Amino acid sequence: MAEQIKKATAKRKPAVKRKATAGRKPAAKRKPAARKASRKAGPQLATRAREAGREAFLASLGFYGKAYDQVQEQWNNLQDQLEERRNKADDLYKELVKRGEKVEKNARKAIDDIDLPTFELESLTDRKKLEAQLEKARTRFEELRDRIKQAA
Repeated sequence: MAEQIKKATAKRKPAVKRKATAGRKPAAKRKPAARKASRKAGPQLATRAREAGREAFLASLGFYGKAYDQVQEQWNNLQDQLEERRNKADDLYKELVKRGEKVEKNARKAIDDIDLPTFELESLTDRKKLEAQLEKARTRFEELRDRIKQAA
């Protein structure tokens, strides 16, 4: 086996030296003090990098949390406004119902006050009575219309 190793190493060609390129300088060797400083800086750099990464993560988490809070606040404000508008609509509806009852009451009273002629042949032929009844009805309806306008 030793012979095989000798043959394998004997067959290899010697390494060719490369020429240095024109613009490069050969790499400078580090001094022992620089090696110790880089060993000490390595753990500190890794720790600072981890801390910076964690802080960046926490900052983005805080950003999303703040955005969520703002959206939640806007949603609550919209819900409050919607509830307020519903309450106003309910109040307006109740007010309109009361007003409608009042108008109906006034209209019924006006209609009851009108003397409608009985449908006899005499009353239909008497043009003057019919005109008087129509005029009385017109004036009552005008009064009713004026009351409605005043109530508005």
